[in-house]
Amino acid sequence: MTELAYFCGHEQFHPEELVRHAVLAEEAGFDALLVSEHFHPWVDDLGASGFAYATLAAMAQVTKTIRLITGVTTPLWRYHPAVVAQAAATLDRLSAGRFRLGVGTGENLNEGPLGYQFPDYAERAARMSEALEIMRRLLDGEKLTFEGEYYTTDRAKLYSPPTHHVPIYMAAGGPKSAALAATKADGVITSVKDPAVTFERVIDPARKAASEAGRSAPIVLASRWTIRAEHHEEAWQTLGAWRGLRAPGRLEAVDPMDLRKRADEMPREEILDKYTTVWSPDEYVEAYAPLITDVGADVVTIQTTSVNQPETIAMLGADVLPQLRALG
Repeated sequence: MTELAYFCGHEQFHPEELVRHAVLAEEAGFDALLVSEHFHPWVDDLGASGFAYATLAAMAQVTKTIRLITGVTTPLWRYHPAVVAQAAATLDRLSAGRFRLGVGTGENLNEGPLGYQFPDYAERAARMSEALEIMRRLLDGEKLTFEGEYYTTDRAKLYSPPTHHVPIYMAAGGPKSAALAATKADGVITSVKDPAVTFERVIDPARKAASEAGRSAPIVLASRWTIRAEHHEEAWQTLGAWRGLRAPGRLEAVDPMDLRKRADEMPREEILDKYTTVWSPDEYVEAYAPLITDVGADVVTIQTTSVNQPETIAMLGADVLPQLRALG
């Protein structure tokens, strides 16, 4: 049965709002929350940037059944991978086993402001390979002495260990990341626009790499961006906090002001065309059904924004989730 997740975006909403959204999402019937982790938002005028691990801890205390997933955190610079493992273990305990750790190789928007150099993909992937090993071994209870090219630990151990197995999922947009996720993590997180492209670039390479490594096929967490709006002006208003996400140079940018300026220099239609605009429950079902029927995802995340998020969450629970569950 496909699990259905709701996306909580720290780049749009302040942490206290996201905690309320978590309660509403659980009440609406969602199985999981995918919670973003950023230092800077995508624009400086409408963005937010709460500390995700504190928000997740609060969510764990005010919810009872819904699973919590970071979507995603980068265990490479701001946080040593051992510290991320410590955070994951703590959240596992606070949530009674509902936490899943989602990681990715990141953007300069979150590392550059703190003085870290943001290297090319090859180094980021090499760092991630070491980080995945460190986190897995610590979460599995090992007292770890590790000497890698990028990270070192000296008899590191989690003295408040997790009380459940903590799965690790890795974000992937191409075959190299997909293969790394399949061989060193438990699952792959991917954003879907065209299912055929996702199969070619992510799912098939992940399955092939897992098979060659003698591992089971990875869990697939698939998300898709939608904007809920009745007309063009509402769509642009709704997209306000996210318009920098599609601006040129987003991976290299440091200042959200720069991304906001670049986005506002682009034709609005060019940015809006990069998202799927929906309004009715049937349009939501049409947008997300392929992630179940075509992609075959184990977890489908509704990553959506609107001018009234609580009302949208309630509508999704009443009119969209039941139809998607029938497909899953």
